[in-house]
Amino acid sequence: MHDAYEAISLLEKLPLKIESITCHDDILLVGTKESHLLQYRIKRKSGAAGESKFDVQLERSNKNFAKKPITQLSAVPQLHILISLSDNIVSVHDLQSFNLITCINKTRGANLFALDFRYRLLKKKTKVSFWKNRNFQDLTEMNLYDIPRCMCWCKESICVGFRRDYFLVKINSGDIKELFPLGNTQHEPVITKVANDRLMLGRDNMSILIDSEGQPTQKNPINWTGIPTQIENNPPYIIGILPKFIEVRTIETKLLIQQKELQHAKFICQGSGNIYVASINFIWRICPMPIAYQIRQLLENHEFELALRLAEMTDEQDEEKQKRVHNIKNLYAFDLFCQHRFEESMQIFVKLGTDPSHVIGLYPNLLPHEFRKQLEYPKKPPDLEGGELEKALSALQDYLTQKRNELLSDISKESNKELSTIAIQEGNTTIKSKKQLSQIIDTTLLKCYIQTNDALVAPLLRLKDNSCHVEESEKILKKKEKFSELIILYEKKGLHEKALHLLMKQAARPNSPLKGHDRTVQYLQHLGADHLKLIFEYAEWVLKEHPEDGLKIFTEDLPEVETLPRFKVLEYLEKISKDLAIAYLEHIITECGDVTPEFHNMLAQSLREKVQVLMTEYLQSLPEGHLPSKAGQEPDKLGEYRRKLIDFLECSQYYMPERLLTRFPIDGFYEERAILLGRLDRHEQALGIYVHILRDDTLAKRYCLNYFDRGREGNKDVYYYLLKMYLQPPPSSSLGMSASQGIKPQQNMTAAFRLLQEHAAKIDVSKTLELLPTSTPVAEILRYLEKVMEHQATIKRDCHVHEQRMFYQKAKVVVNDEKICKVCKKRLGNSAFVRYPNGVIVHYYCCKDPNKCPED
Repeated sequence: MHDAYEAISLLEKLPLKIESITCHDDILLVGTKESHLLQYRIKRKSGAAGESKFDVQLERSNKNFAKKPITQLSAVPQLHILISLSDNIVSVHDLQSFNLITCINKTRGANLFALDFRYRLLKKKTKVSFWKNRNFQDLTEMNLYDIPRCMCWCKESICVGFRRDYFLVKINSGDIKELFPLGNTQHEPVITKVANDRLMLGRDNMSILIDSEGQPTQKNPINWTGIPTQIENNPPYIIGILPKFIEVRTIETKLLIQQKELQHAKFICQGSGNIYVASINFIWRICPMPIAYQIRQLLENHEFELALRLAEMTDEQDEEKQKRVHNIKNLYAFDLFCQHRFEESMQIFVKLGTDPSHVIGLYPNLLPHEFRKQLEYPKKPPDLEGGELEKALSALQDYLTQKRNELLSDISKESNKELSTIAIQEGNTTIKSKKQLSQIIDTTLLKCYIQTNDALVAPLLRLKDNSCHVEESEKILKKKEKFSELIILYEKKGLHEKALHLLMKQAARPNSPLKGHDRTVQYLQHLGADHLKLIFEYAEWVLKEHPEDGLKIFTEDLPEVETLPRFKVLEYLEKISKDLAIAYLEHIITECGDVTPEFHNMLAQSLREKVQVLMTEYLQSLPEGHLPSKAGQEPDKLGEYRRKLIDFLECSQYYMPERLLTRFPIDGFYEERAILLGRLDRHEQALGIYVHILRDDTLAKRYCLNYFDRGREGNKDVYYYLLKMYLQPPPSSSLGMSASQGIKPQQNMTAAFRLLQEHAAKIDVSKTLELLPTSTPVAEILRYLEKVMEHQATIKRDCHVHEQRMFYQKAKVVVNDEKICKVCKKRLGNSAFVRYPNGVIVHYYCCKDPNKCPED
């Protein structure tokens, strides 16, 4: 409880017995049993600090106001009238002079009245009248079953209290609704108006609230310590007159606020903000204590809701009032938190715009120790653990998520504007920097998730606007061994070296979630060209231990990988492994379609070097007297790499053969050299290798097939060069063979004649005849000559046909609107037609015999 009011004695031991009181402005009117009407002027006068004193002056005493006791008074200053009930009749007097305006004879027998500036009530009847032209005009009249003991207006209804129960009378319709009985205790009914559409009805020691339809508006009634005889509403309080004291309570929170001993108090009235209580011989002024004083008491008693209502009623300037309200709400939210009502507490903090760091400080171990030491609270926050801590953290997560969204929205609107937040405890410093507050919020969310639901940690860290403090978050994640999440933190903060170092360390730990090299490969694949040095540094251990997977760092189909500088990557891979360099070159040429000549040359050269090393080992391993296998058919890796080399030299169109040829040994790599010589149009040398070194007629003929082109000067004689190799073998030295090899080129007439028969049309006859030895029998070349003649005849025939087609294609026919069909004599128009060799044209459907032209 606290002191909401103080009771100041105004009149003591009055010689007259008080029957009724009313007031307006600073005037108190007293009706007595002796029928006197007393008018007092009550003026406040200055006293000692905190003391209320009043100057009470009897301005008028009207001994002839009535003939009987004045049982009811009601001043209506708006209409300048005073309504009274005496001798069971309602009278109206002038409020200033007390002159009688009217004595309403039709109210004779009345025992009470109720005002709504319009109406009055009579004994066992409801008589409704309205005041007009200084007189009451009748409106309606209804009979009641008993004598009313009290009544009150509520919108268009009157609530009437009888000896045993309450009724609601509808004025417009005349309907009467029974509400509920008074109760078991014998007492008078009590009705109090608490709002335009709400009434409070007494039942034993309870007060029940209803609306203008008679429906309850509050689940639980207000309980008094005794049975009130009268109740006055003075928001936010209600004041009840009990036998030994007056009692002050609240409606919504149903709190007992104050009990003030006033012996035998019987009457209470309120007007112009003043409240008076009277007994038969005493009158007191009930003065509200200063609101600031009440608020201090309420805050000490943790009655924050009531303190808020009072704070909103002060006459302070808006800025000061708002500041006080915010302070109370913060204290209220803090108190709710201390009561473990975490969700309610957080909802208030959100609405207030309380500094989130101060809210976080209510929890253990969420703020850095040095930062937390700077914060002060109204009292020590509760120690939370177990299930209560989990509930509190859950509420904090919702709060921080909402504040995070608000802050992000605010940042996007006004990035340069400082924050405006308030402290829980006045005097604490609040955070102004949006960046700093974002860090605190996100880092705290991370700590909450670690304790309550660690599955949410990774999604938080992946947010592009995640502002987690690196050092603080790093310490937490390491302590909880959340290494996967720590990698995400490093990645999002651009701390790639830390991430890669951690991945390398964790790769060898058997139970680590980062075990193995896959995460390192994935991480490096997404770094891009800006971090090439870092990629090279941390790709090395993967390439050495897992070369195939390590190569994917530079070959995966990703935008970041595609932008890596290929020359630098190749140079790096060559230092680690020639095989990796070859695989990389194959990838960028075959998969990526790179046509850079340098890369094509490098691949050919790398393959050649690899083959040469393997070839040396292979030849050394051969038993004495055994011949090596054909090119590309060697065993194991040698055969594989040599096939790759030969296929590449044959297929690629972008390497530079003149540079490569010098790299291939003259006494080896014969098939490869032949391919390169062919690219340089040195066909005789190439065919000499196939015929006299490799002795493979099939390869020689395939070579000629690939290169033969009548329209190109260098390639139209490839078959002639092959014939020449058969008929006039060159010396061994010109083919790159040493004497030690024991290979001597030999003439091969059989192969020559077979070539002449198969490809006679592709070899110049005159050159052929010059090559053939003079001793060659005519019979041997007869078949060749016949094929040549057949070929020439075919050419001539084709030329003749071509000439004829050209001749006939020159002929034309013109069909116009005047052209007449020779058969039906009608115009051809757009119809299909037939033209005979002699130029005659007829309709298609008029042509009976295509071989016989119709006569003209």
